[in-house]
Amino acid sequence: MTSGDLIDLFLATLLRNHGGQRHRWRTVLGEVKLYSVETHGHCNWSITPIGSAGQIEAVERIADRLRIEHPIVAPA
Repeated sequence: MTSGDLIDLFLATLLRNHGGQRHRWRTVLGEVKLYSVETHGHCNWSITPIGSAGQIEAVERIADRLRIEHPIVAPA
């Protein structure tokens, strides 16, 4: 999975679960930050959403699940 695939998965899940506009959720998500697998072997990515408290909570819930399902991500 690439960071672009991860963003697509976030967006599809957010739209399905919470509705709204794809562009707005994309803005809330921001960018995926990748770390070296050598130093972050358990999960090499993070995301720092920016938006309302509800939007951030929605993203963080999905991020918790995706960290388990897709802990290692390649650059886009």
